[in-house]
This record gives sequence, structure tokens and C-alpha cells, in this order.
Amino acid sequence: MADVLQSLSDALADVVEKTAPGVVRVEGRRRLPATGIVWSSDGVIVTAHHVVERNEDIGVGLHDDVTAPAALVGRDPSTDLAVLRVNSSLTPPAWSDADDLKVGHLVLALGRPGAQMQATLGVVSALGEVEPPMAGMGRGSSGGRYGKRKRREGVSLRTSAGYFVQTDVVMYPGFSGGPLVDAFGFVRGLNTSALLRGASLTVPASVVRRVVDALLTHGKVKRGYLGVGAQPVRLPQALAEQLEQEIGLMVLSVESDSPAERGGLLQGDILVALDECPLQSVDELLMLLSGDRVGEQVAVRAVRGGQIVEVTIQVGERE
Repeated sequence: MADVLQSLSDALADVVEKTAPGVVRVEGRRRLPATGIVWSSDGVIVTAHHVVERNEDIGVGLHDDVTAPAALVGRDPSTDLAVLRVNSSLTPPAWSDADDLKVGHLVLALGRPGAQMQATLGVVSALGEVEPPMAGMGRGSSGGRYGKRKRREGVSLRTSAGYFVQTDVVMYPGFSGGPLVDAFGFVRGLNTSALLRGASLTVPASVVRRVVDALLTHGKVKRGYLGVGAQPVRLPQALAEQLEQEIGLMVLSVESDSPAERGGLLQGDILVALDECPLQSVDELLMLLSGDRVGEQVAVRAVRGGQIVEVTIQVGERE
């Protein structure tokens, strides 16, 4: 047993040492510095959006403890990603977009909020779209068009750009923006503590790649919009039982000549689903309006005058 544990311990230490040159310190806020990951050898670095509180005077602590000035290329708050660039030649770690992570796999979360590397060990806790008791993000249904929906316990991991990985790794202060590394030393995503309170989430490498490519090319990530102002409201008991959700989104305003107006949404409507995904918070609505849906027709279910209606709206692009 001792030999097995020693071998595992040595292997984990080797993974940290191998990845360390591609993990940097990000000085973009007044408080504790955070972590970033080298994306490419020409100086591109990806980190968490919420740790870059300013657009200028950003510093990056490199592997050799040299601090270099960094320019902000762009940011995407919905996935909590930001891209920086330094005028230095860097060593990127090996990234993997593979979708072979399984619940129970051992993973390492790495951080460099100071001069030295830090690491924590944990397991993958959840993958894919997992519906919380009240978040209503599940797609499954049974019992008719507006019938009962299957319920699963867990944390909602779906966002506008894709799916997140949940782990049980301890996110120490300054770990946001750092890599989640698998047993083979591949970076499987970027860790963040800002997207869901009380949970350690990782933006998968495939999502990071998509966002980084968009920011490097356009300086922004396309986002869809309907053109409504809304707030959560409690549904009448009969409708709540019928839809198996207690909260909907009341439309407070409809922008003139917006997709919502053209599609027939009215002030006072209560939105309850978009393309079969129940809506119970504004964040859920925003997450469903991903850039790849711009121009698409979506089915919006609403309560109007106590009756369930459905309208079709062509998703616009947020400027």
C-alpha cells in the first residue's frame, strides 16, 4: 500500500511540475492576485473575468517570477473568461478538449496567486446538464405537452456557451483563473468560483477555446437577446402544479422593434419556458440566449391572462 501511495504522490507532483510553466499570476484587482493559464506561446493568457477588475495596469507574474505588463484583449462575463496578452514568449501547457472525463476521476486544481505554485486534489463531482430542485433547467418531460417534468437533484451546469464541470476541489483564494488538470497532465478547463456560489466549477477546455477564439478575432462574444425587461414572480398555485415550477419571469417592458415585440410578447406576460427549458431567473434566460442562437427561431412559452400561450421569436444579437 505504501508503494502505491508513494507512486501516486510522485505522479501528482510530476503533473504539477510539468504544468507549472504554463500557470501565471494575474494582478488585475486590488485584493489578492489570481491565476491565469498560458494559451499560446506568443503571449496570450486566459483567466477569469471576475478577477480582472480593471482594463489597464494589469500585471502578470510569469513562471520565472518576472512581472510583465498585460493588455486586456477582451472578456466574456457570461462564461467568466478574460483574455490577456503580454509581450513575452511563454510556454503553454497541454490542453485537452476530450469529453472523456467521468464522475469520480481524480483532478488537480492549480493556482499561482503568489510566487509559488499551489495545488489541491479532488474528484469530478458532476458533468453535463444537472437540474437543481428549483433552477428548472431540465429538458425532459412526460405526461403531455405541458405535462410533468423529470426532476434530478444537483447543480445547474448549463450556460450560454456550453456545460461546466463541477468538482469537490478546494478553491483557495486566488485559484480562480487557474487550470483543472487530469491525471495525465492535460488541462481540462479553467476554474472559477464566481459562477455559482458555494460550488467549484470549471469551464471546459472546449468552451474556453471557443470564447478565446472569438475574443481574439472579434474582441467580443456574440450574445442573443429578446429585448425585454423581466423579473421573477411566483406563479398561481394551479399553474405552478401544472408546469411543475413555482417561478416565472414577468415581462416588465418590451423594447420597440425588438425581437420580442415582433414575435408578439406583451408587457405583463409571464415567461415560463424557452425551447422547453423552464425559466425561473433572468440569468437562466440570458444563459439560453447563446451566440449560436442568433438568428434562430425559438419557442417561448408564457402565461397570459391565466392561459398558457406560445409565441415564436427570432433571436437578435446584442450590440
